[in-house]
Amino acid sequence: MASETVDLRPLARSVAPSRPRGRARGRRLLLPVCLIVLVGAAVLTATSLGPSDTGPALTLVILLEPARPALEAVGIDLPAPSAAATSLVWSIRLPRVLLALVVGGGLGAAGLVMQAVFRNPLADPGVTGVSSGAAVVAVLLIVTGLATPVTLPLGAFLGALGAVMVVQLVAGLRGGGGGTLLLVGIAMNSLLGAVIAAAIANAPASDDAQAAMFWLNGDLTGATWSDVAVAVVPGILGITVLLGTAGELNLFLLGEDQAASTGMRTGRTRQILLAISAVVIAAGVCVTGVIGFVGLVVPHLARLLLGPDHRVLLPVSVLVGGVFLVLADVIARNLLDPVTLQTGTVTALVGAPVLLALICRRSGR
Repeated sequence: MASETVDLRPLARSVAPSRPRGRARGRRLLLPVCLIVLVGAAVLTATSLGPSDTGPALTLVILLEPARPALEAVGIDLPAPSAAATSLVWSIRLPRVLLALVVGGGLGAAGLVMQAVFRNPLADPGVTGVSSGAAVVAVLLIVTGLATPVTLPLGAFLGALGAVMVVQLVAGLRGGGGGTLLLVGIAMNSLLGAVIAAAIANAPASDDAQAAMFWLNGDLTGATWSDVAVAVVPGILGITVLLGTAGELNLFLLGEDQAASTGMRTGRTRQILLAISAVVIAAGVCVTGVIGFVGLVVPHLARLLLGPDHRVLLPVSVLVGGVFLVLADVIARNLLDPVTLQTGTVTALVGAPVLLALICRRSGR
């Protein structure tokens, strides 16, 4: 019976230029350190900046406040921050930053999985209808006046998963291949998009239509610890599972026939990967709205810099996706102060030119 795992080292050698072993080992050790430092710097910067600038030093002291007894026990005395500054960082800024980190990381990972499974660099997290499914339920709840802090994220989450289930069931009737899933997903997005447009155009109140459009553009304004809790549990669990599927994603790069020849059940594996990705995306979209380009641009950028090996690309896409959304939210909050842009608007304004540049660079080779 054929083994279900293969040695991926020949694949890695065939798609990446050879380097001295010592240098390659050094890069593997340096990369996670650099990314962790980047995440820490992004979080500290994002929690420091705002209309009331607290500064990195004061912000770091506030973030270390829970560890004050332990630090004092070893002789490290921290200055006492004001109650207002502490409340600003812990109650307003930190939930927003952590939500951006989790949602961005999930979108980065899910986008990479979609592109690998469909072998299509233009596949993004919404290609299977997950974002449209969340959006149609959210918009209907908003325009009918049924949206509450409980029903809106719950309905969006269930709508996202429901749309993906329909896409997979319909595609399964035609064999469930990657091409079929893409076509059914496109059809589902078009259908749900028409429902969304009709609901907004016929909203009984202009305020409801505006609120629906605001949700569709995606934003982190008003993020609370409850929102973080909703996104973190399924998001982190899903990302953790996806991080363990790098071998299967590398096999998809070889084509379905060659992947199947190794013993992998490609159809079942694809469905599982898409289902996990849908949970990750739904966990974020249900509390932030639809945020585009993160899951499309970040995998492209990571692949361009690091090659096609998903053992490296998956963790990098998670961390870079989180940092990208954190920094996009910082720009949204501070660029036109006191006017606050929506986070989804900034990701599109930044992501679209970056994607075009990557495509032009790839075409010019």
